[in-house]
Amino acid sequence: IEMVANTGTYLDAPFHRYAGGKDLSALPLESLAGLDAVVIRGPATGRAVGPEAFVGRDVRGKAVLVRTGWDAHWGTPTYLDGHPFVSAEAAEYLVAEGAALVGIDSLNIDDMRDLARPVHSTLLGAEIPIVEHLRGLAPLPDSGFRFSAVPAKVAGFGTWPVRAYATL
Repeated sequence: IEMVANTGTYLDAPFHRYAGGKDLSALPLESLAGLDAVVIRGPATGRAVGPEAFVGRDVRGKAVLVRTGWDAHWGTPTYLDGHPFVSAEAAEYLVAEGAALVGIDSLNIDDMRDLARPVHSTLLGAEIPIVEHLRGLAPLPDSGFRFSAVPAKVAGFGTWPVRAYATL
């Protein structure tokens, strides 16, 4: 198979950022499937989703799905430029609060103008998988559902497409 692994909705494992991090084959199935989940609504204005969006929400052990509405631009040139992202401070908050997985309905969880990719570094450094390019979060409730995003169990890869879905 010859492909670009970060195509469509995909999951980043720690190995995506860190050579010594877990690759896709090392991620336990229970860390990716049937997770209790919450939807966090992004701010109405601005691009950065800061820690204040998560304060007061129970994220410990949960899949935290950030709904910005940017998926409405999927398939258009707009999708590729000026997308919303999670701030570095919010990533630190999510690690401290024990999130199990973090996903976003945007091009990238990081501000792509910052080549250091601090959100990837923080989350993957804490072994928290990332799911990007989510679509269809709008109909989901704020909590009370389960989320799954399971990649193929491929050794030596840090990124792979997933079929992400919620179970209500």
